[in-house]
Order: sequence, then structure tokens, then C-alpha cells
Amino acid sequence: MFKIISITALTVLSATLNIHAQSTIKTTGNTSKVWVADLGNGKYKNPVLDADYSDPDAIRVGDDFYMVASSFDAVPGLPILHSKDLVNWTILTHALTRQPPFEHFARTQHGNGVWAPSIRYHNNEFYIYYPDPDFGIYVIKAKDAKGPWSAPKIVEPGKGLIDPCPLWDDNGKVYLAYAYAGSRAGIKSVIAVKELNAVGDQTITSGTIVYDGHELDPTIEGPKFYKRNGYYYIFAPAGGVATGWQLVLRSKNIYGPYERKVVMDQGKSSVNGPHQGAWVTTQTGEDWFLHFQDKFVYGRVVHLQPMKWVKDWPVIGLDIDGDGIGEPVRTYKKPNVGKSWPVTTPAESDEFDGNVLGLQWQWQANPKATWAFASAATSKLRLYTEQIPDSAKNYWDVPQLLLQKFPTEVFTATTKLKFMPNPKLENEKTGLIVMGRSYASLALKSDKSGIAIVYSVCNGADKGKAEVEKTIAKLNGNEAYLRVQVSKGGVCQFSYSKDGKDFTNVAAAFEAKEGQWIGAKLGLFATRPEKINDSGYVDYDWFRIN
Repeated sequence: MFKIISITALTVLSATLNIHAQSTIKTTGNTSKVWVADLGNGKYKNPVLDADYSDPDAIRVGDDFYMVASSFDAVPGLPILHSKDLVNWTILTHALTRQPPFEHFARTQHGNGVWAPSIRYHNNEFYIYYPDPDFGIYVIKAKDAKGPWSAPKIVEPGKGLIDPCPLWDDNGKVYLAYAYAGSRAGIKSVIAVKELNAVGDQTITSGTIVYDGHELDPTIEGPKFYKRNGYYYIFAPAGGVATGWQLVLRSKNIYGPYERKVVMDQGKSSVNGPHQGAWVTTQTGEDWFLHFQDKFVYGRVVHLQPMKWVKDWPVIGLDIDGDGIGEPVRTYKKPNVGKSWPVTTPAESDEFDGNVLGLQWQWQANPKATWAFASAATSKLRLYTEQIPDSAKNYWDVPQLLLQKFPTEVFTATTKLKFMPNPKLENEKTGLIVMGRSYASLALKSDKSGIAIVYSVCNGADKGKAEVEKTIAKLNGNEAYLRVQVSKGGVCQFSYSKDGKDFTNVAAAFEAKEGQWIGAKLGLFATRPEKINDSGYVDYDWFRIN
């Protein structure tokens, strides 16, 4: 079990924000209070999702658009988002309720798990192909995007096979484009194609490299496979996550040779590394491209670009200088989908009024049933303290963290809680955490004399560094309000309140850090240091993003 370096505060820091916690007014609806892409005047602003939905892929089925994204070790995994107009998105469901192999992902596996997936619709059925770089390529299916989704089936086992995307060809054959992770496969910067069986759940060939990007397009990966006007197209990012460009390859033969063209780069825009995403066409025939931008501590956010075809090559974004290479737009007219749709955004705040967790929440590993109890009867989320793994050096290694993505660059998160620790056990702990390679938390902690408010920081958590804990104040009773204000650059100011009105800052601001392949996250936790025959617990009344 990890050790904590404890520093007792001599005085309670006196800075006060005097911001009301909205303790009596409940939020309603699914519209974010911090980021809305729809400008309400027929235009939108990028990013359409200012949160970490990395490696997006999308399709249209009828009048509905569906998007999937990487989820790595977060559970539930494989988020499926839904939109009617490509601008307003909500979280529809998660396709993975637990991540296989189950025992492997019962422990934290930062950066492992679900890498770039693809979603397709074929023969009245949804398919998601996703890679686990340590185990192979999986496929899952569903008749309805809401699910239920089938159990993951290995299409091909192996290390380093990543970023799969299928193509059902006109002749009835099924193909899979994919890439390689150098860390596992010992090679990268190439795109290959395998043939699948007729039902698309097993490879039947060893694969053929169809493009080598070592000279012109290093780190090419994330292929998306399409066919148009007799050409096979592979859309693929190259040049690195934060610095690259969007490449398109085309050929009349599925195995090549493929012609190459850069179709979007940063240009004179402020959008670095614009690439990896999905081409979709609206009901009215407009072409659009969804892609990500790496914003480091905020993760990989999703942009929407206009797209057009010129001489059977796509141009993505605006081609200002006429060289055939587009650059990202910041604002643009909304896609024409035949009608207007209401403003909606992914869930952020949670009143804990239902019997299930809000779709924004994910655990840091496959969860146990005893970690949480969502109750519509009490309108509270109860977390039970769970023993910290003996092998954990700090909270980087603790699986029972309930987290969600940073919703944008500037926001405030506040929660109200009531802590009922086990009186036979000391050092049970629960509170609000900002998690990444370094992390900070503001929590309630039990001891012989009652409950204390403690503030903890762990710099270099991913390298096994020790957490530094400071006792801020004693709590008279067992209820408190905890808050973190996040400003540009991921600068986090934690504060607490005993009445929900007057908040006291607890320390100098903490600068959040991104995680492994993901942005920083924030959320809740409840832990204890040792085994006991019954845990303490905490009731969270609500969690609000403002």
C-alpha cells in the first residue's frame, strides 16, 4: 500500500470565494453551462466537442449520426455518441460494460485497452471494430446502437495490431485496413490490409502492407476505409498526434499502389495536428469530416470540418490559397440535414436521481458491484470505501476512481457529500480528485477524533512518487461541499465550504497534467487502507459543472 507524506496545516487558509453552491436549485436538461458549439444563428464553433473524445469515427444511418471514440482502460468503455446534425451531440451508451480480459482490466492499465475504434452499419446491423494493442483486434455487433452489444470477439489475436476499419466491397468480399503500434509490433508508419471472412469476424489472410509512410508520412496510423467512384480510399493521419496532417490515399486496386495527397493541415490556423477522423455525408449530399485536435491536459477534442471533392480527391476545411490542402475552420455554417434540431450536449452534471450512474462517468478499471449504489429512492450516489491495493504507490494505481472528462478549458465543479466512516477504522477517505500523471484531491478523512478536511497533491504519480497530504481543518459533523475551479492551462483551485455558501481556498493552485494518451479527468473516490468486515460509506447528493 502506498505511503502518504503528511503535513499538518498550522492555520486554515482564509481566502474565500463567496460563491453560492446552488445547494437548493437543481439543474435541468442536458445543455452544458460551459461549452455549447451551436451558436444559435445557423452557425457553429469548433470544437463541437471540447472534451477528450479521441480518435473519433462516425457514420450516418438514416437521419442519425453515431460516433465512437477511444476509451483505453476506462470502464464502461467505447462511448457511442449520437447527433442529428453533427454539431449537437449526446452520449447514447457505452458498448463495453466490462473490458476483456476481465482479470487483466480489474487493475489500472493506463494507456492500454481500447485504442482507435471504427463504427460501421452493414446488413441492418451496427459493427464496431476496436484494437487492444496487447491482445488483438475485436469486433462487437448490435441491431440497435443503444445496444445490447454482443460480447467482444477476437478477429485476430496478436500484439501491435491497431486502428482497424472494415470495408464491405461490391464483390461481396470484406477487408480490414489497420496499422501497427511500434511499441508492441516493432514496426510502425505502415498501413496494411487483411481480408476477412464473409461475416467479418475472422481474418483469412496474413495481411499486405499497402503504404509505407517512413519517408513522407511518419507515424501514419488510424486508417479509415472507403470506396467512391471506383477508387478505394484510405483516410489516415500522419506526422504525430499533436503536429501532424490528414493524408488520403487512393487506388483502383485494394492492395495498391496507392496515390498520396495531404488534404488538411494546420495552415495558418491555430488548430495543431488536425487529423484522424471520419468522413460523413448528410441526407442532403453535403460532405463533412470529424477529427480531433490534441489539447494536451484537456485531451483530444473533436472538430467538424466542411469537405468537398475536387477531381476525386477530398479537400477538408477551407482551401484558402487554392493548393488543394484545406485548413481547419473555427466557425462555419451548420450542416444542412433538412431541418433544425435543439441544442444538446454530452452529460456533465449529475443530480444522482436515478438507479444508474450518468453516462459521463467511468471507472479507472473494471468495477465491482460493491463500489457504488445509485438510488432513485434517495436521490444520492453512495460510494463504499474500497481497500487500496497493496501494490498501489499512489492513486494512479487505485481502480475505484469514478471519473469524467474535463468538459472544456474553464469550468467549476462542485459536489455535496455526507461521510459515514466505519467507527472501527481510521483513515477512510472520500472526496474530489483531479487525475492525471500528477493529481490533486480535496477530501474528508476519518481519524479517532472525527473527520478532517485534507488536501493532497502527488506530482509524478505515474512514476510512483509519494502523495503529500495536508490537514486543512477539522469538520464539525460529517457534511461538506467540495469544489475545484479550473482555468486555462488546467490550473485548478480547490476550495471547501461547510454551508454551501462561503468557500475557502485550500492551497496554492495545482496545475493538472494529462494522463496516458488522455486528458486530465475529475471525479470522486472512496478508499480505506485495510481490510475490515464492513466498509464506511459516503452519500453524494449531486455533482455540478458550472
